[in-house]
Amino acid sequence: MPYCTSTGVRIHYEVSGEGEPMVLIHANPFDRRLWMYQAARYSGFYKVINIDLRSYGLSQVVEEPYPLSTLKEDVLGVLAQEGVSQAIFMGVSVGSGICLLTALDHPQMTKAVVLVGGSPSGPTHVEAITAKVRQATLGQDILGLMESYTGPGFAQSKTGAWALSQFIDRAGEMSAAGICQVFRSRAGTDMTARLPGLKVPTMVVNGEFDGSLERGRLTASLVPGARHHMLAGTGHACVIEDPAGFDAAVVPFLRDQGLWRGP
Repeated sequence: MPYCTSTGVRIHYEVSGEGEPMVLIHANPFDRRLWMYQAARYSGFYKVINIDLRSYGLSQVVEEPYPLSTLKEDVLGVLAQEGVSQAIFMGVSVGSGICLLTALDHPQMTKAVVLVGGSPSGPTHVEAITAKVRQATLGQDILGLMESYTGPGFAQSKTGAWALSQFIDRAGEMSAAGICQVFRSRAGTDMTARLPGLKVPTMVVNGEFDGSLERGRLTASLVPGARHHMLAGTGHACVIEDPAGFDAAVVPFLRDQGLWRGP
């Protein structure tokens, strides 16, 4: 399993498939497996690079504060190690923030962005969120947050219960303080004022019950030519709730940009 240490932090990632690079960046409090369906689907046509953010999955835990730009540099370090100069970027929640910042700061390497959640700013009550993440009850707390990020009934379904259980299998090795720093890094960056200058092809996807729905619509309204799609019945974690619906929305967008490599 590959790691990158270009920023001084050990970042784990997985590469599957061959062809044009597609970068997948997960949300809090998940890990790279949030994209399990998409990694399987798109690796048939692209070189899919699926990254564990610091303090998640198999990446190194970091409990000291850092800005969102540091998470972006972690991702860019992985791409440099893989020899990637241009890619399609897809991110959920904080992952969408990293993708958006990359598109704004490095448009030359961003072929397109798919922003799930797509808020231009971070959570306004971040300490209320981090107060729910405690070391002694970390697995339970992570599960509670994930359930709140899905649409009605998903967590109680057999598929949903199994899917969400994957992300607490290593709770004993995870750090509540490290997870809280990822939430805080997103809260500290507001890109709203920069959106009208974004020239990268952009799609924003939100679930019907996504708390970021209105902010996602705001992003799509401010980015020239951006497209917005709402997935019915899903929440903030719509990529794992309704992968077929996500695919049905994203593939036409990629095709319209001349970037779809599938049948």
